[in-house]
Amino acid sequence: MSTLTIFNSVPAQAAASHDPRPDAPRPIPAVLGADLEVPVKGGRLVGYANLDYAASAPCLEPVSAAVAAALPAYSSVHRGAGYASQLTTARYEQARHTVRAFAGARPDDAVVFTRNTTDATNLLARCLPEGTTVVVFDSEHHASLLPWERSVRLAPPAFPGEAVRAADEALAAVDGPKLLVVTAASNVTGELWPIAALAHIAHRHGARVLVDAAQLVPHRPLNLTALDLDYVAFSGHKLYAPFGAGVLVGRRDWLAAGEPYLKGGGAVRSVGTADEGPAGVDWYDDPEPRHEAGTPNVLGAIAIAAACDALTATGWDTLVCEEERLIARLRAGLAAIAGVRELSLWGPDHPRVGIVSFTVDGYSAREVAEALSGEYGIGVRDGKFCAHPFLRHLLGESGGGCEDGTASAVRASIGIGTTEEHVDRLVAAVRDLASRA
Repeated sequence: MSTLTIFNSVPAQAAASHDPRPDAPRPIPAVLGADLEVPVKGGRLVGYANLDYAASAPCLEPVSAAVAAALPAYSSVHRGAGYASQLTTARYEQARHTVRAFAGARPDDAVVFTRNTTDATNLLARCLPEGTTVVVFDSEHHASLLPWERSVRLAPPAFPGEAVRAADEALAAVDGPKLLVVTAASNVTGELWPIAALAHIAHRHGARVLVDAAQLVPHRPLNLTALDLDYVAFSGHKLYAPFGAGVLVGRRDWLAAGEPYLKGGGAVRSVGTADEGPAGVDWYDDPEPRHEAGTPNVLGAIAIAAACDALTATGWDTLVCEEERLIARLRAGLAAIAGVRELSLWGPDHPRVGIVSFTVDGYSAREVAEALSGEYGIGVRDGKFCAHPFLRHLLGESGGGCEDGTASAVRASIGIGTTEEHVDRLVAAVRDLASRA
């Protein structure tokens, strides 16, 4: 099996087979804000080098256009007889079909729109069968660590095979319903996890698997069916669709049996009298209406679908090739600077998406980030990236301190719209800062 198959979800060709429009690849779409200028020390304006995609990616022009096209007829969905409501409902449900195809989901999988990956994970947590034990690594984002009532937390593995072995042993020791939760791509190091092998192990023990795909789907194709995943969650704001929506995609039975995530209009067939109490409420069995009470974020769903369409139409081979060229340039540049340390769990040669976290000797992470912004017009992220246990594992308590005295790092992340000039400016700026320490 190729490295791409193990760590980068599935080959681009396989993902393309789920696209109902097998057109020739198109040019890489533009992002809004590419011409943004920001002030730097001395009062000058410089073009903004946005290297903070892992936090929130900029909006793709096709996404903005899709939202703009929907606004004139915008209305509430599902229960209106008027033309605008009918049209908006059709667009909203088409977005669900588009996301299903983009994720390579099974025909009967549910696609529930949420606010973001954290919201989607918490929704699933509310729907777990009683007594479910969750197995999760300490290298995960807090959204995967915190929502569970019963969990077994595993130490960050020293290599991918150890991740599989540790999950195997932990799941074997658990009785009753169980769920393995794992990221597809680390939000700290960008490293790709062996999700296919982990899903195989989970199923061998009668467990299900939830994959946090937030950092994967902007960079690589996803095929839930080919990987045999039970659930995946991801966010629009990391997928070039910053309109406040996310998705949970996966098997219907747990979602259909779970308590409605929100209780209100749209989630019920009927509500009885006060005397009947809860017994008089007839909730929908279908997960989509059951967990999407109230007026949903229609424009957010339309935006996610437009982003899915734009990435698929561009072609994953094109996108991956450009990203790997730029991230290799960035990592090589940082590696050549004395006093700069790149963070990695599994070593420099392990496959990864366009994320690099690092420290600079003599500086706190916040000092580096503020200098990059104020002196060079570069936007990066600093801190612990909602992955406190993982940062402690990678750094101990010695490097790049936060205000609370704990370890932190600088994170640079790239995507569509990143240029060689952005990468070279960051490398030159870090080299300059390191020379002053």
